[in-house]
Amino acid sequence: MASTLKITKKHHKHINNPFPSKPKTLPLIQGTLIFNPQTIPSSQIYNIGHDFQLNWSSNNGGSFSISHNSQPSRSIWATVPGRAFVSAAVADTEVEESRGSFLIKDKNIHLVCNHQTIEDIRVIKESDHQDSSFSAQSPAVLIKGRIFNVNENKKKNQSYGAKYWMVFDQKNSNQVGFQVRFGKPNMEQPQKLLSPRSYNGYRGFARKVGRIRRIRIGWCGYIRNRVVIAVSPAQEENVVMKNVASPDFNRICITYSSEKNERFYGFGEQFSHMDLKGKRVPIFVQEQGIGRGDQPITFAANLVSYRAAGDESTTYAPSPFYMTSKMRSVYLEGYNYSVFDLTKHDCVQIQVHGDMMEGRILNGNSPAELIEHFTETIGRPQQLPEWIISGAVVGMQGGTDKVRNILEELQAKDTPISAFWLQDWVGQRKTVIGSQLWWNWEVDSTRYSGWRQLIKDLSAQRIKVMTYCNPCLAPMDEKTNVRRNLFEEAMKLDILVKDNKGGPYMVPNTAFDVGMLDLTHPKTTSWFKQILQEMVDDGVRGWMADFGEGLPVDACLYSGEDPITAHNRYPEIWAKINREFVDEWRSNCVGEEKDDAQEALVFFMRAGFRNSPKWASLFWEGDQMVSWQANDGIKSAVVGLLSSGISGYAFNHSDIGGYCAVNLPFFKYQRSEQLLLRWMELNAFTTVFRTHEGNKPSSNTQFYSNHTTLSHFSRFAKIYNAWKFYRIQLVKEASEKGLPVCRHLFLHYPEDEHVQTLTYEQFLVGTEILVVPVLDKDKDVVKVYFPKGERCPWKHVWTGKLHSEQGFENRVEAPIGYPAIFVKNGSEIGETFLNNLREYKIL
Repeated sequence: MASTLKITKKHHKHINNPFPSKPKTLPLIQGTLIFNPQTIPSSQIYNIGHDFQLNWSSNNGGSFSISHNSQPSRSIWATVPGRAFVSAAVADTEVEESRGSFLIKDKNIHLVCNHQTIEDIRVIKESDHQDSSFSAQSPAVLIKGRIFNVNENKKKNQSYGAKYWMVFDQKNSNQVGFQVRFGKPNMEQPQKLLSPRSYNGYRGFARKVGRIRRIRIGWCGYIRNRVVIAVSPAQEENVVMKNVASPDFNRICITYSSEKNERFYGFGEQFSHMDLKGKRVPIFVQEQGIGRGDQPITFAANLVSYRAAGDESTTYAPSPFYMTSKMRSVYLEGYNYSVFDLTKHDCVQIQVHGDMMEGRILNGNSPAELIEHFTETIGRPQQLPEWIISGAVVGMQGGTDKVRNILEELQAKDTPISAFWLQDWVGQRKTVIGSQLWWNWEVDSTRYSGWRQLIKDLSAQRIKVMTYCNPCLAPMDEKTNVRRNLFEEAMKLDILVKDNKGGPYMVPNTAFDVGMLDLTHPKTTSWFKQILQEMVDDGVRGWMADFGEGLPVDACLYSGEDPITAHNRYPEIWAKINREFVDEWRSNCVGEEKDDAQEALVFFMRAGFRNSPKWASLFWEGDQMVSWQANDGIKSAVVGLLSSGISGYAFNHSDIGGYCAVNLPFFKYQRSEQLLLRWMELNAFTTVFRTHEGNKPSSNTQFYSNHTTLSHFSRFAKIYNAWKFYRIQLVKEASEKGLPVCRHLFLHYPEDEHVQTLTYEQFLVGTEILVVPVLDKDKDVVKVYFPKGERCPWKHVWTGKLHSEQGFENRVEAPIGYPAIFVKNGSEIGETFLNNLREYKIL
């Protein structure tokens, strides 16, 4: 019954199956709940802390439900009557990895314990407890019993079983924590498994629960005693890790109730669906993919690079958190790989790759309340400095002279500009996928001659300069004019992630191999902060902190932790290092450069996990295709914006025009002028208004390509600036409550069933602006849904027409330059926005 972990490297496969099959996964586990009515009460209410209660009922086979004392009749979490709610399995794992993409499969399933007994339900009071490490708010509730399987082979009178302990404890006035832990599986007689056991003393139980509390994130899910065996490249670079000891369970499941018409939102930044009911949602940080199901690009991407297209669930920034249309919300703690199985209409099953599970159940009466309670624990973003949200962030490349020329063109049109984002500050190289950067984080003095003078000149006009970096380093053997070879420095300091032979792990990433910084090494943080310090000393005030999603799952880290668990944690550490530098810089500026200290530094990221919003200044959505398509084009950018907002990512935006262009025979994706104009209209109503030339600048229409694009860009930079006053309020609200700037209508109209079905069609900015973007080619009319429950009419920005109708769709004209934007009639926010547009002579 020994479990294995097999890692298959597919980085260098040149011809691949363009229609890869879906991975085999552990099917939803279902089992029976068994209890002894002579020892378990028919019904009972147990207090969880001071604000919650657990209700046990033996009806229909037995079930538990949790409610808040303010509304004892409303269940915020419940098990399915008669069904096991905890289960576990032992299974082999296979991970297929290719250039930041990871496919995790469940292989041979050695054991499934799907049936459950309840032997005791007990209130734990702090005064009873002998272990000081148990820090739950008293009282907590402990449920114990056994899980087991039934051997279908009647000739064998043996089955496997194990003890389990499940604890519910109050974390704060709106959160209940849950913990599930199992003993080792062992072989027992079936009748022994089915008969309730007597309780053998509470102190022993207290010690067990104390051990549950001591098991923390650092080792959660770690499979002990694994041996690493490297296999030759001829065998596709397979790595097999075997558990040579008798294994614990490595699949832990909890199953609980859902309703057929319940909709599930969140799960971090999702790009294909808002409502995930009916789906299996894996929570693992990785590349979002190129196409993600949109054709024909998905076919082409998968053909030339193994599973490069991704699928409907792949994302840079997942989160093990959701909320539902029934105001229920759950999230997992820890960093283990997990899958939320929502495929059954009457239940949810969370499967965790590990040997224990920890999470929280939230109470709230509205989506906004649930977001506030969730972000209260995981953390909220700091307020953005005013400069980053005052005008356009001009993303371009080309060197000093080109920047100065584009600046003149923009200023001739009085374009509000916050910053120039110059990702090619490090120099540019040509690769098979287009124009890429030299991954050595210092200025290329040839490309950007007079670098400091350029920054100084822009600063004199209140325009910042932003740059680019990531936690990887490329060898600089082929580059000239290198002042510091950071790859060599990191090698000498021994701060790169190692492979299983003890050497630097050269990770295939895009078109070249790189060394990846070991962010768990104590020397890494100070070394990288010094690199950032040099950049900021030149006058730089912001940067893209790219990547963070590609830590190999067979890497060897300084910390010694399981790399699969560390994989999801890596982008959070990356964000934390950048945040610490920003805070330290600001602290050092106090009393010296007060104006700069108030403006602060800004970095933006694409990779993230549950707690990332606490650390990152700002997010962007990564590399959408330059297309109109739903899974990986302009429509997906709206879905990513809104799903991430529900998940605590309050500040997010996308590249104007998208990023990924493709110029292959029969497969051409090039940014059209119309797509670029419509994307400008969309992003003028997000937190940051930032352009990107894309991976193939010469194939794409750019904002500076002609008079039309430049004028449109300037116009919508002014429209973006016209609601700056409101954006400042929303940024402050996000830092205080976690609410996103851009919001799905569900957040404020949760009772409207049509609102619950919306994906990318429309969204709110705060509560006062309704945005209905044009997301289809050659369309100049949109369908607008005016939600039920609004007290005042919506006013069309361009025509002034009032719409008092509610609960049905209306067709509204939206020609290029005049997207369908509405404000609440008579609101101070709306009137100020309109007045600002008049001042710009846009109205």
